[in-house]
Amino acid sequence: MIALSITSAALYPRFIEARVAEALTDTPVVLLAGPRQAGKTTLVRQIAASQGLRYLTLDDAVTLLAAREDPVGMIRSLDRAVIDEVQRAPQLLLAIKKSVDEDRRPGRFLLTGSANLMALPTVADSLAGRMETLMLLPLAQSEMQGTSVNWLDSVFSGHLPKVLTPLVGEALVETVLRGGYPEAVSRATARRRTIWARQYIDAIIQRDVRDVAGIDKIDQLPRFLRALAQVSGQLCNYSQLGGQLGLDHKTAARYIGVFEQMYLLKRVDVWARNRLKRVVKTPKLQFIDSGLLSTLADLSPAMFKQDRSRFGNVLETFVYGELLKHATAADGDFQLFYYRDHDQFEVDVVVENAGGELIGIEVKSAASIKESDLRGLKRLAGIAGGQFKLGVVLYDGTETLPLGDRLWAIPISTLWGQAGSAVA
Repeated sequence: MIALSITSAALYPRFIEARVAEALTDTPVVLLAGPRQAGKTTLVRQIAASQGLRYLTLDDAVTLLAAREDPVGMIRSLDRAVIDEVQRAPQLLLAIKKSVDEDRRPGRFLLTGSANLMALPTVADSLAGRMETLMLLPLAQSEMQGTSVNWLDSVFSGHLPKVLTPLVGEALVETVLRGGYPEAVSRATARRRTIWARQYIDAIIQRDVRDVAGIDKIDQLPRFLRALAQVSGQLCNYSQLGGQLGLDHKTAARYIGVFEQMYLLKRVDVWARNRLKRVVKTPKLQFIDSGLLSTLADLSPAMFKQDRSRFGNVLETFVYGELLKHATAADGDFQLFYYRDHDQFEVDVVVENAGGELIGIEVKSAASIKESDLRGLKRLAGIAGGQFKLGVVLYDGTETLPLGDRLWAIPISTLWGQAGSAVA
């Protein structure tokens, strides 16, 4: 077991805090979005206290009633404020638009949302040019370990991070199954984390889904979410997924969209040189938190002792989630894709920066690497040409080693490592 002395999200530094503070200096409305229980309330309460902002939460029944019955009056009564869980009363956003059009001072409203507000009708247009959206996901391992190196910024600058706190073997398995939700991390046993995760999923479906999606047969959603957990890391076949539960492909696609709106999972587009192909090709499904995925799929350390190969999919989810967290707080602008072609060459994650440079990442649950583990990266390098900056195999080991032209074996533990040396 890994001993965890930290029991509250408040004790962890959140890398996005500096981005929020920066946005408040020049933007009238800042939205901190992300899943419930990721630590948004803890962070915005701290910011409210330090910057003298009034704090309101729409999880309070009276505040929610006021927001829904008289949104204009409520916003008119505020000067500078935090409004927590604003997706529960989206009509507030039009009132906020009117208010900031009359008074464009920066830092007037700091909002949080546990649903993607940009997916709600009229919201994207109503606050265009007035609001900056930042994302807070569950805790990154680097936040828990107290390291400050952003893996993506570092690797794209040509510096491979060094291992600071190595986690391999059983320790890595436990880390992956624990995930990053602060409440889950604070619980001492897998059983207690599982109980929390199941109640968390129930609460989201019963409350948040009702707020943002008019779904009648809400009882179908838990079964469908568990079915999705079985295909995490695989291509989205809506017809096949829906058919197993008696849903047509349109309903299955809509349900996946709702879960994506709740920040439970993401559809990851394929990387292709032709950007149109990125749109028309089949996306891959990835859960954002490996701990939540583990609960939904009934995964356990004992299961992986019997069959280590089953660890590969959930480890890929873990790595994808860590990279996504680094992307939200990075200095650079990064997008995450995957690669797969008709010849069955694959790369688990392809990261592209604003300049079009690529890093290919293969995730391996083994402590050794075979020649065949490089075939996807070599194919990607050949197709991408000069865009291909680096190919990385993240593996369950402790040594960083060169594997050929622009190819490296790097420990998974470098995701929460320290500053390293430049690549030769």
